[in-house]
Amino acid sequence: MPNGSLDKHIFSRGEETCLDSKEVYKIALQVARGIEYLHQGCDMQIIHFDIKPHNILLDKDLTSKVSDFGLTRLYAPNNNTVSLTAARGTLGYMAPELVYNSIGGISYKADVYIFGKLLMEMASRRKNADTDVECSSQIYFPLWVHDQLSKGSNIPIEEVSEEDMKIVKKMIIVALWCIQLNPNDRPSMRKVLEMLEGEADDLQIPPKPLFYLAEMSTRDDGTWTDEGNDTISYSSTSATTYETSHDEHTSTSNTLA
Repeated sequence: MPNGSLDKHIFSRGEETCLDSKEVYKIALQVARGIEYLHQGCDMQIIHFDIKPHNILLDKDLTSKVSDFGLTRLYAPNNNTVSLTAARGTLGYMAPELVYNSIGGISYKADVYIFGKLLMEMASRRKNADTDVECSSQIYFPLWVHDQLSKGSNIPIEEVSEEDMKIVKKMIIVALWCIQLNPNDRPSMRKVLEMLEGEADDLQIPPKPLFYLAEMSTRDDGTWTDEGNDTISYSSTSATTYETSHDEHTSTSNTLA
């Protein structure tokens, strides 16, 4: 994989050869197809749990491979959830239900959330939590960009054409759908692919994603209700990885097209 991992290209800030928006979009589609295959294309469903820029490897033609299957879990297609004895994944990408069991059971929707965090970083070329910004309201990019889209404002991406701006906008809207707090509100990877392959103007802006969770419970109809004032935060900029002793670049042989 001579082009290394994706993080070297989207977070390079001029230090490496940067990918243009069309190349990033192509890689996003390839990753989405790979995850959709894990969820729907195998006799046993596979949840990856650790999809992040470091684990997306690029060959000489910039064809992407999802790598490092050290944290995956297999489960039968007729099972809705899997049981875990401990949280697994990388903080900053992990789905909230991996940490807080009150949110819901753990299923393939955890990978959808993780892909959404990855997709947001690919579209914006910056980490979801970035302290190197002038305005404190921009530190957590997904919340800030949702506010911009809701107000009808343009996303301030430098040096991109109108066509590339549409690609970036589409990726961000899809990412916002993927990182919804309630797993039931997230699309399947098949739906994610449909949205990515469609037109940005056809996509509806999702509800603002929650990142500081008030004590929640579900009604009989499956919707959420706020029953308290205490809040907890599950967002983090830490790169700690749970339940793995692998270095994030060592499992390059375990790849999926």
